Amino acid sequence: MSGGRPPAGNPRRVLFVTGKLAEPALRHTLGEMAPPFAYDVAVMRITVAALMTTPWIARFLEVPPDTDLVLIPGLCEGDPAAIAAKARTRVEKGPTDLREIPDYFGHEATPPASGAYDIEIVAEVNNAPRLPREAVRREAQYYRASGADVIDIGCTPGLAYPDLGDVVGELVAAGMRVSIDSFDPGEIRAAVAAGAELVLSVNGSNLDAARELAGTKARVVAIPDFGTGLETLEPTVTALERWGVPYLIDPIIEPIGFGFMASLERFAETHRRYPATPLFMGIGNITELTAADTTGVNALLVAICEEVGVRAVLTTEVIPWARGAVREIDVARRLMHHAIARQALPKGVDDRLVTLKDPKILAYGEEELRALHRALTDPNFRVFADGQTITVFNNELFVRGTDINELFAQLGVDEATHAFYLGRELMKAKIAITLGKTYRQEGQLQWGYLTPPEEPSKHVRLTQRSRRRRARR
Repeated sequence: MSGGRPPAGNPRRVLFVTGKLAEPALRHTLGEMAPPFAYDVAVMRITVAALMTTPWIARFLEVPPDTDLVLIPGLCEGDPAAIAAKARTRVEKGPTDLREIPDYFGHEATPPASGAYDIEIVAEVNNAPRLPREAVRREAQYYRASGADVIDIGCTPGLAYPDLGDVVGELVAAGMRVSIDSFDPGEIRAAVAAGAELVLSVNGSNLDAARELAGTKARVVAIPDFGTGLETLEPTVTALERWGVPYLIDPIIEPIGFGFMASLERFAETHRRYPATPLFMGIGNITELTAADTTGVNALLVAICEEVGVRAVLTTEVIPWARGAVREIDVARRLMHHAIARQALPKGVDDRLVTLKDPKILAYGEEELRALHRALTDPNFRVFADGQTITVFNNELFVRGTDINELFAQLGVDEATHAFYLGRELMKAKIAITLGKTYRQEGQLQWGYLTPPEEPSKHVRLTQRSRRRRARR
């Protein structure tokens, strides 16, 4: 959501500050909201509320007695403290869109307060032996900043990696937790000696390498023997228990089309057989090998992990559609932990994984827009979009349609900066109605966790010269 965080506490009386143009829509929204507090509306001597600054509001605002919250439009520039110093009460910037005010007061989707999770993210630097050390370090730093708990150094079978120990040691010295993805006993020894704390993976083929880890802090991931079922886990697990080597179990998730569902059943069965043992899942086997945006795929996989006892997941971001996977899993693990722990649906809590489409679309009806048009006295173009139609108007024109080229041709704008501005806004509105998103003039479209920071508002006005040119036509 674009409206920021809801106010702390339960206000008893709120003063909503707005401009002349938005007053009817604000009163309508508050009337439908029927808030559990008293409220007043302060209409400032300005047409567009977003053009106000906090020092200007502080100069002219009159605050009724008993007001314990002043809510100003989210697009106002300046520090609310400038108003609070004069009003002697709490002042906050509200949503950037007044239609989000009901959500702002108690229903806005925000991350769970605790942010708790119980699944670790292991992010793999794929084919590390083929990369320069600087590239490995850069990728590791990126994954850690994205939310990864452990950086996995993915070795390449048959390709020597003489720098492995130095690479692991460098990452550990930088404060990172490191794992090694290799079956080669020599690579495992070198990585653990340099500080790696997790080994992916061991089975009957390299079990002796795990024996050497007894007495170290390293954990291993135990997997079935190649080409076999869960029955081959038992000897590996028994040996690890005997040697005192801590471990997780990975029953191996298979790509879609190669036994995906059966592999999920293996995870459930393993959890039943070893209920106290944490499981491990390489979810990159699905996200990297399925041509689909990873946001929803990761959410569902992490939900499965929560239910079957997986406590660490391995992922990477090699394929372009998996870019951002670590950040997605970081959001998903908190959301799904919240849902499982509270036995609550994973919705209405954190919308950051809704990226392509919006959780809800906020739009004005044609009657409301025509009423706004009748109230306008300036030549600035306003752009609106509902589920199907784009509307553009100023004090002289009112046009509606879906073809942005036809709409632009009707506006009669030939000044370069205004043409650029309107072209950008029309394209953004077109994207919104195509994907099912809320459009807000001069505001960012919302892309969930991918939404860039809001840019400072820059209201573009038609100059007198542009107006005269259009009038002559």
